[in-house]
Amino acid sequence: MTTAAKSQQAATDEIEDAEAVCDDLEDALGTLGLTLPSLEVDLGPGGEWRPASPLPIELGRCNVETARALVAALRSGAAVGVTR
Repeated sequence: MTTAAKSQQAATDEIEDAEAVCDDLEDALGTLGLTLPSLEVDLGPGGEWRPASPLPIELGRCNVETARALVAALRSGAAVGVTR
């Protein structure tokens, strides 16, 4: 496999991993009755992510009610010793 092909495969793997994390986060939030409507992998302008920079996850916008519920869920997790 060429260096370019290895680089492309690594980028593809990282994007797939980020998409899986988004799916996991969406599922976890869903069990709490929460939805972040703009949750997605942010590939940047034109959908052209450059592997030299970190791949961001766009958490997006939500309403105040959802933000409060998310704060409560996070505080609840912290109260039982959930660590990062």
